Amino acid sequence: MATVNGISDLPGIAQPAVDPTEPSSEFLTRYFGGYEDGLNLPIQRPVKVASVSRMDTNPNGRLLVTSAAGEWSAHAVINATGTWTRPFWPIYPGQTSFRGRQLHVADYVAAEDFAGHRVAVVGGGISAVGLLAEISVVAETSWFTRRPPVWRDTQFDSQAGHDAVALVEERVRQGLVPQSVVSVTGLLWTPTLRAAQARGAMERRPMFTSIEPDGVRLATGELLPVDDILWATGFRAELEHLAPLHLRAPGGGIAMAGTRVAAEPRVHLVGYGPSSSTIGANRAGRAAVAELLKLPSLSPAIKAP
Repeated sequence: MATVNGISDLPGIAQPAVDPTEPSSEFLTRYFGGYEDGLNLPIQRPVKVASVSRMDTNPNGRLLVTSAAGEWSAHAVINATGTWTRPFWPIYPGQTSFRGRQLHVADYVAAEDFAGHRVAVVGGGISAVGLLAEISVVAETSWFTRRPPVWRDTQFDSQAGHDAVALVEERVRQGLVPQSVVSVTGLLWTPTLRAAQARGAMERRPMFTSIEPDGVRLATGELLPVDDILWATGFRAELEHLAPLHLRAPGGGIAMAGTRVAAEPRVHLVGYGPSSSTIGANRAGRAAVAELLKLPSLSPAIKAP
């Protein structure tokens, strides 16, 4: 918890005291679980949504949410599916010939799973450097990226966060495929990463040219033996269930106005573009609700006794 991005207090229940050494996954599970129980939120899980479609041509009409647990008629939908269920796996020469283990950061459990192994970590983002630092304590690691990583030398304050989100937001406003926030912010040094640097784990290599049964072929032509390849190559937005709404713009992305889909004001995306990281997501949920209250079809229903 000492190294994760700040997470806002959930509405109505203040965030409890945080042990900076506690794994963030354990803290968030307890905090979010307690929040659900304390407010008796009507959450249904696990539910797989198959599609969201328009029930008619009325722009103020309803949307139909179809799922494995039934159907819902909705004045509006806040889609907060994020990216975690759609890991991006690049296709690389010789990939299927590798006799070791390949996994994505979405499959990562613990550094101890790699103890004593030779591990190639691929990727230039926050997940890559964070897991590289963890694994390098118990394994022999090599770090590969397509381009040299950009480290941020200045302090990352609230203004820097605002500026980074604004740059990502400009792309989605134009309907372009969003870039990650870290591509704008650069990588931030933490005490954990400094310690990894001191033991030589943060030395970046250019991408290997191919994968072979027992390792990867370096740009220099040398074969580097590895037991595991960890792909920290990012995620894509999980939006297939919204396909019936035809929201994508010619640029390949979805044109946005804040959290609202520009072409469909009844649909808000939280976890897309600038709100796909904690830097931009902290206020996104509140912003989406504030926008939805302006809808003619929804506002009277909310305000009615």
